[in-house]
Amino acid sequence: LNLLPIEYVYARKSPCTPGVVVTSEFSAVCAIMNGAIRFNPFDVQIVVQSMEKAISMDMSEREGRRIRDIEFISSRCSGQWTRKILLDLNEAVGSSGEDTISLEQTSNHEFKELTFSHAHVPSIKEAYDSTKRRIIIMDYGGTLVEKESPGKYLKREVSITMGRSPKPKVILALKRLCADPRNTVFVVSGLTKESLVNCVGSIHGLGLAASNGACFSWPIKDDTEERIWKSFEFGVNWDAVKQIALPILAKFTARTNGSIVQVREATIGWSYYSCDPEWGALQASYLAPELAVALRGFSVRFLHLKGCIEIVPRRLNKGVVVRKILQDVATRHRGAEAMDFMLCMGDDVSDERMFTSLFSFVAESDVASSLPSTNSPHADERRGASAWGGGVDPERPVYAFTITVGKKASQASQFVHNATEVEGLLDTLSGGGSIDSLGNANYAGEDRSGISFFE
Repeated sequence: LNLLPIEYVYARKSPCTPGVVVTSEFSAVCAIMNGAIRFNPFDVQIVVQSMEKAISMDMSEREGRRIRDIEFISSRCSGQWTRKILLDLNEAVGSSGEDTISLEQTSNHEFKELTFSHAHVPSIKEAYDSTKRRIIIMDYGGTLVEKESPGKYLKREVSITMGRSPKPKVILALKRLCADPRNTVFVVSGLTKESLVNCVGSIHGLGLAASNGACFSWPIKDDTEERIWKSFEFGVNWDAVKQIALPILAKFTARTNGSIVQVREATIGWSYYSCDPEWGALQASYLAPELAVALRGFSVRFLHLKGCIEIVPRRLNKGVVVRKILQDVATRHRGAEAMDFMLCMGDDVSDERMFTSLFSFVAESDVASSLPSTNSPHADERRGASAWGGGVDPERPVYAFTITVGKKASQASQFVHNATEVEGLLDTLSGGGSIDSLGNANYAGEDRSGISFFE
């Protein structure tokens, strides 16, 4: 490890004028210095551009790059590095005879290759307008707000969605949807309660579920009403899990510049999103099996998401809270006011459980013996069903839509390309825009593949 770049940054700490470190992307030091300019030394043009960028860089960017590294460098002396390396070597020798445990799969089902259609907004709008009791459940990051595209060397002090609010048009559409007494609208997110409330908690009539469904809050009517949070009991001694996991996470945080530990309602996360991508991924590959061994006595599982490893209760997933919401709404509204429109949207692998929970709920509620396959040429035919939730009018169809954001293998029956199309769909459903403005004129000849009718 060449210490000269590290010593250079430290020597030019405030109040000195900040300098700029330009380092090869193949050097060891580039993995721990987030403020350095990286270049491929075998590409002469890139080397020239990197040098030019460093020479012409303004003072504010220089200061910003120094801030990224100075705290990490200042808090880790050479003696501390030596001790930690010796400890790591000792642990490696002591555990050399043990088998490693591979990271647990994020879900217990495999996705099938599906051929499904683009969400047909005119059909969804028609179904929405013809129904009396609707429930709309959405993911947050990647669905209501666009996720940033993390470039190879993009560094952030926050996650790709944390602290970012939806666009004004989305907020307005949500307010209109929530203002309709026939609607129950929920946002289910992996954000903490505090972050989710800061982003969309001001919308009256909007239900929230945070920490991937670990806790949830039913809609509040106005500012005078206090939001009440409820949580699930997953049978895990979370204090004991923290006592074992946090020291391990602290060790990996100390060796990985830019990583942070995130303790939430019922999850513990180690985020390396702001680290050097290759170094962060390498450390994550070491962290996962170590956690698996240390926590093998607890009913927990490990999710390896983009830039983050999370420890969660084995039974925790977004499908749990979706099923709870559907059951409670079905209990409250029976007979002529029973649910007849369900819309579920999400973009991530964790959202797949929302889709399967909706399908399972409908099937178990006797609305239909099963949801029709989207591969079937008769997927959009109306099918008979017995009474559901206390009885459904036989002349009144029930609609169920599941939409994934991004065309990919999914349990959803339809897809949209991005969060912008979600924005257009919500705006149309809420009565704020015309269908033509969403670019759906080209879909006029499509069938309603992916929409499920029951009557």
